[in-house]
Amino acid sequence: MNNYTEQAIDELKLWQKKMLKKPSFTSKVTKGLQNKVNNLIPDKANIVITEAIKNTVKVVLLGSEFTTKLPLMNVSLEERERLVKEKLNSYRKAAVLSGAGTGAGGLLLGLADFPILLSIKIKFLFEVASLYGFNAANYKERLYILYIFQLAFSSPERRSRVYLEIADWENYVKHLPEDVNSFDWRTFQQEYRDYIDLAKMLQLVPGIGAVVGAYANYQLLDKLGETAMNAYRMRIFKDK
Repeated sequence: MNNYTEQAIDELKLWQKKMLKKPSFTSKVTKGLQNKVNNLIPDKANIVITEAIKNTVKVVLLGSEFTTKLPLMNVSLEERERLVKEKLNSYRKAAVLSGAGTGAGGLLLGLADFPILLSIKIKFLFEVASLYGFNAANYKERLYILYIFQLAFSSPERRSRVYLEIADWENYVKHLPEDVNSFDWRTFQQEYRDYIDLAKMLQLVPGIGAVVGAYANYQLLDKLGETAMNAYRMRIFKDK
């Protein structure tokens, strides 16, 4: 085992502890603020966000729109993760540009960033799957992508449940239905919307929207990158 792999295992262990950490007082307060923000969101915004999430889940499960590359084989973990970090940097820049550009345009353009950002995140996860050697053309691998997404953007309570499910993925996935319509997209969209509301709703405020949009999108992509890397590390190390 080389130094890079040892370091990756150490990082994975720290991340796993964080996934199982009980909700802090701060997170409970934040959740309360998010609930208040939900009540302030215009109906139009709620419809845009909900439909964007619902449609994205469907195209992921059906394997349409998001192209899949052949899995990268016979490559070291260090090389895989170098490529993943390059992709993260590229997608993060795209997210920042989207957040800044739409955030500067007020309510209507600010709302446009939600489906754009969602698409950027999912495309990134498809790229990451192939770089770690997994075939995203496979239905159950696409399910894993959605579970990674949930893990990154859910409440602490939900996050712990999802983590335990993917920690035993090879067994857990055997019990998941093959019917794409059985996926619980309502819980998926509610958790995602609640997670990003507090930061992203400020993007709709004239004057500060561009700065907030760029910063929020940068942080959200960073969170997704960390979650995806460790979720795939968990599977790779389990096989060794």
